[in-house]
Amino acid sequence: MKKVFAIIALMGVFTFGMTQSVLAQDEAEATEQVDSAAVDSAAVDSVAPAAVDEPVESEPEEAGMYKTIKTKFIEGSAGFMALVAIALVLGLAFCIERIIYLSLSKVNTDKMIEDIEDALLKKGDLEAAKAIARDTRGPIASIFYQGLTRLNDGADAVEKSVVAYGAVQASNLEKGCSWITLFIGMAPSLGFLGTVIGMVQAFDDIQQAGDISPTVVAGGMKVALLTTLFGIVVALILQLFYNYILAEIEAMTAKMEDSTISLLDIVAKYSFKK
Repeated sequence: MKKVFAIIALMGVFTFGMTQSVLAQDEAEATEQVDSAAVDSAAVDSVAPAAVDEPVESEPEEAGMYKTIKTKFIEGSAGFMALVAIALVLGLAFCIERIIYLSLSKVNTDKMIEDIEDALLKKGDLEAAKAIARDTRGPIASIFYQGLTRLNDGADAVEKSVVAYGAVQASNLEKGCSWITLFIGMAPSLGFLGTVIGMVQAFDDIQQAGDISPTVVAGGMKVALLTTLFGIVVALILQLFYNYILAEIEAMTAKMEDSTISLLDIVAKYSFKK
């Protein structure tokens, strides 16, 4: 868990630094544009009138997706939009942690069950069966190991141990999902908060200007719409990851239940054989 919080902290610092660098880059670009405009103006003044009258064709620069997003990020008030970006980064950190955990929990369960069955029923070696379960990663192997350690106490003891430890492993699969749902709800809420702030800003501009023209209202309305847009997009991204994680948890839980039944069948056969 400490590693997760360390990753989250690093990603938060990275997001804050990225926001500051974007602001600095935009300021530098604005300064360069002003300087280049001054140089171009001086060059135009120094050329002959005939040369000035000649039409100059300029190819428009196509703005890439990154530049467009960066521009809209700044226009939506970078300081406030950073909160939405942090919600995205933290939510993705928990999503990535869960995906990695679930991926590492997947093993060849059928092969493990076959090996344990051979060790118990054919060889009668309980310690070898325990070693197979102990050396295999994942919650299913942990459940098997807990059940096999109670094998000498009878089938009922094995069943109780498997059920109790299975509930623990199922809760471990869902660990951190509540934080993902928090950021899914927080992202659009921050966007709506930006909408309210933008509307307040628009009314303040109207009050100061004493005019309700579109030019006066445009600034506040842009902040209101962009923050809501980014908040909804962030919520949709996190929701996709969250649904994928839930599907993996359900599949893993179903596999745990099926494997538990197989283990209890093996235990019953082993007890009858003894």
